[in-house]
Amino acid sequence: MVSSKAATPEDYIAELPAERRALVSRIRDLVNANLPDGYVERMNWGMISWEVPLDRYPATYNGQPLGYASLAAQKNHTALYLNCVYASAERTERLKQAWVAAGKKLDMGKSCLRFKGEDQLAEDVLADTIRAIPVDAFIADYEAGRAK
Repeated sequence: MVSSKAATPEDYIAELPAERRALVSRIRDLVNANLPDGYVERMNWGMISWEVPLDRYPATYNGQPLGYASLAAQKNHTALYLNCVYASAERTERLKQAWVAAGKKLDMGKSCLRFKGEDQLAEDVLADTIRAIPVDAFIADYEAGRAK
């Protein structure tokens, strides 16, 4: 499943094969438990997304909410897209170092962490990463990037 037409995160998870459902649910629960106030969970781009709602910040370049993080069951892995990390080289490096310190093998693209099983999760590192950037700081990062 690369892109879903599910209307809600619950529908998205329900349509997954049983062997993928547990991992996606676990990551979703971890993100929701550590998400700073002001972000909302919804379906966008065919995956579960956590975003700055347009009524909070409408001045985006494409008219879409600012995406903080997204979660998708891809064909061969589960992907957690961390735009909150991608926006900062310092945050990216901190995540990489913390992941290694947790004793886990990191499979990471530019903004994407890839997992094939629950044993690959560094849950404390993910929790710290998700809760690290309040909405106002994320918007400031976005605006600084757009000003360049």
